[in-house]
Amino acid sequence: MNSSDYSSGEQGSNDPAVFSRVFRALRGRNYRLFFIGQGISLIGTWMQQVAMSWLVYSLTNSAFLLGVVAFSATICSFVLAPFAGVLVDRLNRHRILIITQSLAMIQAFILAAVVLTGTAAVWNLILLSMALGTINAFDMPTRQSFVIEMVEKKEDLSNAIALNSSLFNSARLIGPSVAGLLVATIGEGLCFLINGLSFIAVIACLLAMTITPKVSAAGHPEFFKGMKDGFNYSFGFAPIRYIVMLLSYASLVAIPYTVLLPVYAKEILRGGASTLGFLTAAAGVGALVGAVYLASRKNVLGLGKIIVIASLTFGLGLILLSFSKVSWLSMLAMSLAGYGMVVTMAGSNTFLQSIADDDKRGRVMSLFVMAFMGLTPFGSLLFGGMANVMGTPATLLAGGLLCLAGAVVFGWKFSKVRGMVHDAYIRKGIISE
Repeated sequence: MNSSDYSSGEQGSNDPAVFSRVFRALRGRNYRLFFIGQGISLIGTWMQQVAMSWLVYSLTNSAFLLGVVAFSATICSFVLAPFAGVLVDRLNRHRILIITQSLAMIQAFILAAVVLTGTAAVWNLILLSMALGTINAFDMPTRQSFVIEMVEKKEDLSNAIALNSSLFNSARLIGPSVAGLLVATIGEGLCFLINGLSFIAVIACLLAMTITPKVSAAGHPEFFKGMKDGFNYSFGFAPIRYIVMLLSYASLVAIPYTVLLPVYAKEILRGGASTLGFLTAAAGVGALVGAVYLASRKNVLGLGKIIVIASLTFGLGLILLSFSKVSWLSMLAMSLAGYGMVVTMAGSNTFLQSIADDDKRGRVMSLFVMAFMGLTPFGSLLFGGMANVMGTPATLLAGGLLCLAGAVVFGWKFSKVRGMVHDAYIRKGIISE
């Protein structure tokens, strides 16, 4: 097989067994439990996210403070992710997940109590957002790396990762719509309470799993040396380096568009919390389509080309959104942006997990978290500040154009390392020589 074979994309897309191929990772009991628990919990997570953004904007009427709260929610992920990655490669990932999910449940209950007692203010929302960001710094690389321990067949790994994205975006379709209606009728506090209760499902499913801990054949290096080795490995291998760079760039210039949605819903579309919920749900529709497409693919071959096309689609969606002043066109633009964003992110996730060495997967995925979540707060501050100066539509337009430029540069760079990807796939047994 030559490089053109794997850059051309998926083969056999007319296979009559597409449906069974989409859900093949669910054959394993552990992954099936995880899928069920996460499916319930993520709906609550999305409800909390929409309710939080609307609450902050209602309290402050400031796009900049929306950016500040978003910054506080994820800056801890950026700072702590490298340390978390080393621990994920050393400790029992199953136990880490039980702890992080339990702490996230407590955070949601505290947030609900603050809002329901009428004591919500920007300062305590920032503190609670920072607490959740700290939890996510350990939860996300653990969850990403834990997938390979839950999946019974190695060839189902890419399918399991894509199904995770499908689950995430199915919840994105349901949670914001429900949150928008609840916020408009009852208030934000109930959304936070429901999110706290939803964690019971995922914790119960984690406890029901039967996991055989992976035993390392060699001792671990000193902590900071392990961290340095992870950085050297990730940035020394060009395909991983380019993927991380693309994610970092997108997190600064495109993904933070979500922080402006409350402003866009209120000032451009003249709507309320329900409008925000429907906009977010529209992005969820596009994202779900993209995730199902990734899950239907037989393997990881051709992901580089798909990631480039998805990044271009993401940028075009933001540009269309910047010009729209009617709801139906805005929801179409959000669907395009949602599709492009999730295929870029989930495709990159799948690529990194497929190509990374097993003993460094936690550290590689911690860089994924840094790039995807850790840099987004800086982009949120940037988008919030730009929106205050030049307006929301112009900020969205700038983000879309920059996203297009980044996709073109990434496509050019990645085309030069296809041979390295091909060799790595042979080495890991993904393709035969």
